[in-house]
Amino acid sequence: MRSPRSALLVLAALAVVGAVAGTTLALRRSPAPVPPTPTPSVPTVVATTSPPPVKAAAHPTAGAYAGSAVCGECHEDEHTAWGKDWHSRALSPATPKFVVGDFRKTHFKGDSSEAWMRRDGEHHHMRTKGADGQLAEFPVQWVVGGKRMQDPVTILPDGRWQVLPVYFHVTGKGEWVDYSEAKQGALTPEHPFFWTNFRRSAQHACLDCHVTGLDARYDRADHTWTTKFADAGVACESCHGPGARHADTQDPKDIVQPAELSPELGLAVCAQCHGPRRPLFPILDAAHHFQPGQRYDDHYQPVVLFVGNERSGDYFTDGRPSTSSFEYQALLQSRCHTQGGATCLTCHTAPHAPHAPNEVQKPEKPTQHVTANSATCQQCHEDVFAQGQRHTHHTATKAQDCLACHMPPVVTGVLDTFADHALDVPAPENTSRHGIPNACNTCHAKATPESMAQALTKWWPQAAVRQQRRLRLADAFDDKTATTSRPALEAVLADTTEAPSLRGAAAKLLARRFKREAVPALRAALKSAKDSTLRTNLVEGLDVAGAREAVEDLVPLLSDGSMWVRQAAALTLAGLGDARGTSTLEALASGPETSGLVQPHLMLGQLAIRRKDLATATRELERALDLQPYNPDALVRLADLYIVQGQAPRGRERLEEALRFDPQSRAAKQRLNMLRQGQ
Repeated sequence: MRSPRSALLVLAALAVVGAVAGTTLALRRSPAPVPPTPTPSVPTVVATTSPPPVKAAAHPTAGAYAGSAVCGECHEDEHTAWGKDWHSRALSPATPKFVVGDFRKTHFKGDSSEAWMRRDGEHHHMRTKGADGQLAEFPVQWVVGGKRMQDPVTILPDGRWQVLPVYFHVTGKGEWVDYSEAKQGALTPEHPFFWTNFRRSAQHACLDCHVTGLDARYDRADHTWTTKFADAGVACESCHGPGARHADTQDPKDIVQPAELSPELGLAVCAQCHGPRRPLFPILDAAHHFQPGQRYDDHYQPVVLFVGNERSGDYFTDGRPSTSSFEYQALLQSRCHTQGGATCLTCHTAPHAPHAPNEVQKPEKPTQHVTANSATCQQCHEDVFAQGQRHTHHTATKAQDCLACHMPPVVTGVLDTFADHALDVPAPENTSRHGIPNACNTCHAKATPESMAQALTKWWPQAAVRQQRRLRLADAFDDKTATTSRPALEAVLADTTEAPSLRGAAAKLLARRFKREAVPALRAALKSAKDSTLRTNLVEGLDVAGAREAVEDLVPLLSDGSMWVRQAAALTLAGLGDARGTSTLEALASGPETSGLVQPHLMLGQLAIRRKDLATATRELERALDLQPYNPDALVRLADLYIVQGQAPRGRERLEEALRFDPQSRAAKQRLNMLRQGQ
């Protein structure tokens, strides 16, 4: 019978040499350490008979932040107006000025969480269970938001900013709630969403959008975090770009004016935060962080239906976001955007400009019975407004608001509901067939979806054409109709008028559900795909389908203008054993502008494992973890490499690190247990 140590060596060896062809280690949406700026050496000054000429000081670099206080020195009115807007309070210090929650010795008890809140002078505290399951008191140092919900944040001894388990629901009953427990169920310290775990780390999930000029770093040796930023909250430079150089030169060319950008680049300014995204570089890699004026697609891909390899729970089954903060994803699939070119700035304005609630533009000429929201629609749909009740077929004042039918409050946000930014016509049939809420039954709650469908067809016969789109999307995406979804998926994918984001989702689902049968449709769509995100999704679909016959289709993409596409093509070709893909990965992993990409290093590590080059595999995985140190799968794979090479202590360190970021990692627990038994 084998000893535990022998069994572990066998397990590690099998894991090392048995890497699955064509797959990459799971990537995490996580920050990368920012390399410190080297301090320039100071030359020795030699005295001379005459003083040397004074050299003019250089202007700050284009990427240097000034901070909102500096902006306010010249732009006092805008700075004052911004300070009254909720963007400025996206993150605030936990002082009485900003804390809205009741800390007067209040108590909350949920199914698995319990907390006691108290205030001591200027300081706020929450007593609750910590990582060890024991009660302890934690200082509240920061608060997130406060308009609808306010989340308290504490800083742990290792520098992690953690969102405490209980939030204050401002727009509800003014009470404490455990939103994570409401969404995830009962939470124990081992659960990824337990408040002390990495999934609830503000550096991982919050700060990138709730502060300006984030610089977060992680020390792998000390297991500690350092976090800096130019401003707490969404400040001037979040939308106008780093402004230190502009503050020095006063040159308009040194600052970004979103209103003067192209529609695509203007939309990107809002999109950087108003929609979860998949980053090309690790999301907290400050050196490659998105800056206003740049293309969104050069930095991010919007999360649509999938988070990594998992189906997202934040979408209705027709592809519309069901959760708030996905405004970008919703707008991308609206006809207002795909056909009319609408962006966020079509209806909204800057936080420092005069505006109606939620930064909606104020109408230039107030019209009776037309809300500020509807007035923004009137800009493009004057003919519809002229029809009045002949269009609405309703007499109630509320029903005259465009949002009632085309942006119904069916999107959930924490514990509130919000308008649907997909901007479509109601489709009551999808309520019956797929359980998707519709605008008609939002108001007429006692009526059946069938009766609403009949009334809608009677009053707006032309709506049937628009409804077919949503019916087809639901038939394609719903898991309940997965076995019969191939025709609908192929139709969505082939429709060049459909939103590229939804075509990309169809490509992924088609490949996952139908494998080899999906290849012809994927290859056909790739030939004419103009959108870079769609091309990336198609390449990844061909990878999932193992489409060796598509190799020559992929080779030209190794020189594609999009780094996303180049990387995806290289990963797929290398996984299929094509040397051209491997050489491109090596170039990406070593190039000065691309060496910060994580996936090339992960794949090169796996390829080295296949050929039993353990030294190269170890080097590549260590490099990947330097960039993205919180990837538990990579940590476990690296631990296997060290154990096989007789370096069990290093292997143990990597396994313990994996559990810091994923307490539920079965692979890490199994290997650590076998190491202990083998001692």
